[in-house]
Amino acid sequence: MDFVVQVDRLPTPGETVMGANFQNIPGGKGANQANAAGRLAAAGKVRMIGCTGEDAFATQLKDSLMASGVDVSCVRQVAGVSTGVALIWVERSGQNSIVVASGANNEVTPEMIAWLGEAYAGAACALFQLETPIDAVEAALSTARAAGAMTILDPAPARKLPASLLQLVDLMTPNETEACILLGRPPARLAPADAPGLAHEVLALGPKAVVLKLGDAGCFYSDGRTEVFSAGFKVDAVDTTAAGDTFNAALAVALSEGRLIEDALRFANAAAALSVTRLGAQSSAPGRAEVEEFILIR
Repeated sequence: MDFVVQVDRLPTPGETVMGANFQNIPGGKGANQANAAGRLAAAGKVRMIGCTGEDAFATQLKDSLMASGVDVSCVRQVAGVSTGVALIWVERSGQNSIVVASGANNEVTPEMIAWLGEAYAGAACALFQLETPIDAVEAALSTARAAGAMTILDPAPARKLPASLLQLVDLMTPNETEACILLGRPPARLAPADAPGLAHEVLALGPKAVVLKLGDAGCFYSDGRTEVFSAGFKVDAVDTTAAGDTFNAALAVALSEGRLIEDALRFANAAAALSVTRLGAQSSAPGRAEVEEFILIR
């Protein structure tokens, strides 16, 4: 559950700033991805795997997913722990600062993945992120790939990852900061012209292909043979909280439908652009018709 406060500017260490417009908004990177995919895909085509606590937030989060057409039969409720929460400050420019308390997300284990292994049967794509334990992510990547799904990893929250995990990834989707951390270097903002070099370095870590997310500049794709730069859409940003999650969801939906990579990247850029024009994580995800209309008029 996201606790969101709007501020004129983000506080510096030790500073108190005044905020406004406090909201509780369903979030979580994996749930954001599932929610956005549910709004973009045909009904009944998206399933979420994860854990909540046994509290009021759990009910709200599952209700939010179901309202977007997501199958939550593989979302387990765990006694004695809290549902995961995120504390989010959003400044007027749309930039944000986030602190996550994982709670029940830490209860996603390799044993749970083994128990739910059949959940991946028939899936075209399987989306992952790093708000659950690394050993569980690796087990799930292996299970999904064995089931024939394309594995897509958003390496956030960013950290260095073991080679055994990276080799199970069909498509890695870091932003510039996450790519630098994967490579063991300080985060840095890069010009679009620097994207190919950075993407190739990430590709050398083990994934089969990389989409480097470049914010409002768009994204760059490389699989070592094909390279595609897809320009972003210019919009007035209100809140960038779930832009990356929406991008990943839209990319997975497009690829699962057999779209060529150029078309899939444009679809994902459009969905992400729309998401930053409104406040919130799951509440900001656009529907299918909205994305297609947005692309047509651009």
